[in-house]
Amino acid sequence: MALGYWRAGRAHDVAEFELYFRCCPFGGAFVLAAGLRDCVRFLRTFHLRDTDVQFLASVLPPDTEPAFFAHLRSLDCSGVTVRALPEGSLAFPGVPLLQVSGPLLLVQLLETPLLCMVSYASLVATNAARLRLIAGPEKRLLEMGLRRAQGPDGGLTASTYSYLGGFDGSSNVLAGQLRGVPVGGTLAHSFITSFSGTEVPPSPMLAPASGEGSAMNLATRVEAWLEPVCAHLELGVQVPHRGERAAFVAYALAFPRSFQGLLDSYSVQRSGLPNFLAVALALGQLGYQAVGVRLDSGDLLQQAQAVRGVLRTTAAHFQVPWLESVPITVSNNIDEEQLVRLTNEGSEVNVIGIGTSLVTCPRQPSLGCVYKLVAVGGQPRMKLTEEAEKQTLPGSKAAFRLLDTDGSLLLDLLQLADEPPPQAGRELKVWQKGAQEPQTVRPAHVEPLLQLCVQQGQLCKPLPSLAESRALAQLSLSRLSPAHKRLQNPEPYQVALSEQLQALVDRLRTQDQQ
Repeated sequence: MALGYWRAGRAHDVAEFELYFRCCPFGGAFVLAAGLRDCVRFLRTFHLRDTDVQFLASVLPPDTEPAFFAHLRSLDCSGVTVRALPEGSLAFPGVPLLQVSGPLLLVQLLETPLLCMVSYASLVATNAARLRLIAGPEKRLLEMGLRRAQGPDGGLTASTYSYLGGFDGSSNVLAGQLRGVPVGGTLAHSFITSFSGTEVPPSPMLAPASGEGSAMNLATRVEAWLEPVCAHLELGVQVPHRGERAAFVAYALAFPRSFQGLLDSYSVQRSGLPNFLAVALALGQLGYQAVGVRLDSGDLLQQAQAVRGVLRTTAAHFQVPWLESVPITVSNNIDEEQLVRLTNEGSEVNVIGIGTSLVTCPRQPSLGCVYKLVAVGGQPRMKLTEEAEKQTLPGSKAAFRLLDTDGSLLLDLLQLADEPPPQAGRELKVWQKGAQEPQTVRPAHVEPLLQLCVQQGQLCKPLPSLAESRALAQLSLSRLSPAHKRLQNPEPYQVALSEQLQALVDRLRTQDQQ
């Protein structure tokens, strides 16, 4: 296509494309816009290296003019302008996430990378937002999907934009280093099963948390606590797994201030829980408090309730009040349906780790964004096709969000860029999709949606931090009505056209039919 534009003498024609999606994913009624920071970073460094151009020369026709390759070498985004929905904004079908204008050949080449960076980021942010809506504000949600992601780039994107969508952190340390995502994790079953119980810690002594007083042999103190714990739990002659206990001791020596136990390597009730309690109580003697337990198999809700019961009775029995409120983390292929159960009233679960169903978006693995030409040389362009859903809206456009007096969202309005913007308190006629007649609305407030972020290749203002975009996402969702936030059978949000834009659409359709 680039060669075709160049040979036609159209490489420098000024063109505008819009990047948007046609349908909301997962059967929902909203999307969270994401990926803008990646797009801007890409645009500011875009160029073709000599090796890139040499490869292109090897796959294009051998008689391709050398001047074309010289043109490719000269490409950069110094002539590109981008307007966009801020990251974390609510987005709806047909409303541009990005508007990209610049030389036709160049902005055509940008189609695939921009789609790649926006589509998945917005999809996973939306998926995370849905899971957050199910979990409510109190449960901590951790993204733990890097091992199941579609490659390291997909994993980093998922870790980044699940945080934007409402998760509290990630186990992906690279996302913390590169993107500022809060990181957290736990120990794996392999750590526990690697111990047999015969290992002797090279440094078993642990000093008190206060820094005052004598150090204690933690392994010895754990063994001393094991008998009263087992008696309290009425385990009889059943002895908890020695290797598991040794693993917990090793982990506690490494992380005395953040000790946690993975309870289901052998048996939660007969081994994991008593071993954890023995270590937690030994640490407690030195002024440390365990920070949690994790369950990773079985009926997670039922097990969490049973574990909480044991924590409460043990705390009362040994007069250690903090023990009863130790957070319980669960993981194990949790999806939306399981999350509903885990967050229902009466659940004792505090932290939920979600991996596969978050990062792979199995219910809908693609948002289906498109990148369509809307204007060339200031003249509108429209794709007219037999499939009505694939027809495009012509012309350079502006977008506005119309709000009611109470701040609730009425609809999004698309209009031609040279139209005067809608005014708060004034009536205007708008066309809903498929309507035969316009409707009249009177917005109490009007918000412009698309912000100028790159002008002629220059960043107009610093992009918000990831944490700021996350805060915007939560604010945006709080303004959406419950009917639109429903995860099942939501009420569709309305996107309307101005009278002038609708008239342009009708005129171009008529011209095509003549």
